[in-house]
Amino acid sequence: MRIPLSWLREFAQVPADATAEDVMADLVKVGFEEEEVHRPTDELRGPIVVGQVLSLVKEPQTNGKTINWCQVRVVPEGQEQTLTGKGIDPSGVQGIICGAHNFVEGDKVVVTLPGAVLPGNFQISARKTYGHLSAGMIASVRELGIGDDHDGILVLSRIGLDPEIGTDAMELLGLYDQAAEINVTPDRGYAFSIRGVAREYAHATGTTFVDPASRVSAPASLQGGYGVKINDDAPIYGKPGCDRFVARTVRGVDASRPTPPWMSARLRLAGVRSISLPVDISNYVMLELGQPNHCYDLDKLAGDIVVRRAVAGEKITTLDDKERTLDVEDLLITDDSGAIGIAGVMGGAHTEVSDSTTDILVEAAHFDEVSIARSRRRHKLPSEASKRFERGVDWHVANIAAQRVVDLLVELAGGTADEAGTDVGTAPDAVTIELPAEFASARIGIDFTDEQITTSLVDLGAVVEKTASGYRVTAPSWRNDLETKEDLSEEIARLVGYDNIPSTLPVAPPGRGLTRSQQQKRRVVQALADAGLTEVLSYPFVSKAANDTFGVAAEGAARPALKLANPISEEQGYLRTSILPGLIEVARRNHSRGFRDLALYEAGSVFLPGDKLGTDSIPPLGVKPADEVLDALYDGVPYQPLHIAAVLTGHDSPAAATHTPRAWDWADAVDVARLIADVLGVELVVSQGSHQAFHPGRAAQLALRTGDVVGYAGELHPKLLAAHDMPARSVALEVNVEALFEAAADVIVAKHISGFPVATQDVALVVPQDVPADQVLSALREGAGVLLEDVSLFDVYVGPGIEDGKKSLAFGLRFRADDRTLTADEASEARAAAVAVATERFGAVQR
Repeated sequence: MRIPLSWLREFAQVPADATAEDVMADLVKVGFEEEEVHRPTDELRGPIVVGQVLSLVKEPQTNGKTINWCQVRVVPEGQEQTLTGKGIDPSGVQGIICGAHNFVEGDKVVVTLPGAVLPGNFQISARKTYGHLSAGMIASVRELGIGDDHDGILVLSRIGLDPEIGTDAMELLGLYDQAAEINVTPDRGYAFSIRGVAREYAHATGTTFVDPASRVSAPASLQGGYGVKINDDAPIYGKPGCDRFVARTVRGVDASRPTPPWMSARLRLAGVRSISLPVDISNYVMLELGQPNHCYDLDKLAGDIVVRRAVAGEKITTLDDKERTLDVEDLLITDDSGAIGIAGVMGGAHTEVSDSTTDILVEAAHFDEVSIARSRRRHKLPSEASKRFERGVDWHVANIAAQRVVDLLVELAGGTADEAGTDVGTAPDAVTIELPAEFASARIGIDFTDEQITTSLVDLGAVVEKTASGYRVTAPSWRNDLETKEDLSEEIARLVGYDNIPSTLPVAPPGRGLTRSQQQKRRVVQALADAGLTEVLSYPFVSKAANDTFGVAAEGAARPALKLANPISEEQGYLRTSILPGLIEVARRNHSRGFRDLALYEAGSVFLPGDKLGTDSIPPLGVKPADEVLDALYDGVPYQPLHIAAVLTGHDSPAAATHTPRAWDWADAVDVARLIADVLGVELVVSQGSHQAFHPGRAAQLALRTGDVVGYAGELHPKLLAAHDMPARSVALEVNVEALFEAAADVIVAKHISGFPVATQDVALVVPQDVPADQVLSALREGAGVLLEDVSLFDVYVGPGIEDGKKSLAFGLRFRADDRTLTADEASEARAAAVAVATERFGAVQR
């Protein structure tokens, strides 16, 4: 909401020297947010004065144009020129070249003298052009930044002005005014008006507020006016779409009269374009009082006005000249010819006021917030009216707003108002709230006095009655957001001042804090970040094919997945059963933008529907469901375990002059999975695996000691990488970390570190190629006994010197005792025992 300061000063005591920044600073105190300052003088500087064209000589040019060589008086005849500067003639008459042809001798115009600056940092100076020294410019409204018209210069008589020559044109056109723009939250629709903001400014500063509605003298009742019927046979949630409709008639209007400069200046600063006098008056009253209204050409109406719901397939051409097909929920303003407006959103083109309009019917109605909001969204038709109606408008101000429009049409457009009028509808019940005496203090955490509570609520416009237990508060009609004692407590805190509320940090109760699984998740994601991986978030919406590819290891198997009823995209209409599809898409997008070396990971939920999904019915709103109903709801929610996935592409480090980076391979993916398990203190069994999304020979199955498979790691399938335009040999992993959480011990005990030296021995075993390396490693670990501290595979060889169908596996074995330094014989004996078990099981032969 933009608030011109001159307008605000009419109803609130804003200091004369206050700037827009000062006003915003005060409004921040009562809960508004600062947006922008709108100040014409930031881009426009004088001298800019009223001048009169004394002579005009048309001079054709060789380029085909005809220019006007003008003599323009900018100082009253007989008076001295008080302005000085290069190019300003002391005689008070300026010679000016002008290319426009919409003015004649004797017209009073706006003259920008040398030294002036126009919007766009356009500086005016005396310059030689077309054979003359042109010292100034006769300005158009666009050049002054006050409109879009660039067809000709601004002739002041055409906007109803006849000022004295030499008058400051910036003051005449309201260009010294400024506007403060604030952000209005959805629950405070009353602040979309000068009336509402002025009241809030008075709250913030403790000054006097004058309600603009109190300055309008409206009849106590209206009868005998234009026929209006409210016929809502399909109210939304049982609430009528229209519960008040005021109609007034003004005859003999001259709609072609210009809008007064003071009004167009305020509208412009408020962000509303000047269109025509009747439309400008309508917008002016809406901004002033917060009540949208509409002007109809009375001669174009046919029969009584009926407010009703649309008929299926009904159409209307709105004021923006677009034909719209209406929905049966749309609330319409109609006459015998059909729809003439979408209620509270936009009027129809058929009854639009034009320059030839002489008789006007003024409408000021009150519409239901939900009905207007739905129509606005349905037709993608935001308007200043709908913005106010869908946030709530004061029911009691409709007749006042209609009267204000009537008064301005009479005053500015020369009309005559009918005494008869129409006012139909039923007033809503006043909202009464019981506020216990100590509730606000307990809720906010500050001791409010009785005076503070009473004064704050009365300042809001509420009626406050003391009761035995506290206060009975009747909310003002313009505050439809006040419904509960919590709402009143918030208002008391706001008006007393948020800065008076002490700032204290809550003390966590003993025994509280992060849950075990939350702590485990934090440790894991931090460990991955510390290892150099980058955490990302991807969309949980995927295609069925992606779920079938990544969610199930066996090729051809279908993965049960949750289909969305209203997906963002039909191609991605399912919730994910694996994180990898979204993570691969993130990697692909980064790769396409030149980021080649990536190590990305994501921790998030996957969605695995069971046999039961959802419930047969939805519990009613407004009542907490019974425990058994809640249990049934939770039973229908799909299982959502936490998974962690990672994708590694390119190289592990940037290239440098003395460093050759290493390409990521399947072993790196396995190492990341092992890191996750190590952080949780869980032993991960890595073995040869098979998964349709991974390379047939470069995939590892990740399992617990119990045999439960918790994930896969390795090189992604070449066909999959080619389909996603990903680099060859990209690797990935995905682990069900929730299963690791469950397998982890409550307390992770650190391994004992021996003070004695380690004895290292290597062994190379030749085994059949179909024997998995992890099984050989397990046999070595079992045979080596208690002295074995660690065993790892460090080489696999197939080639010359190795029999066909066999391979050589090289292992490093580390031996250590807790109580002594091992001898070479003890280490060799343990190694021999380990080899013996591998020989027995797999026919391993030592090289």
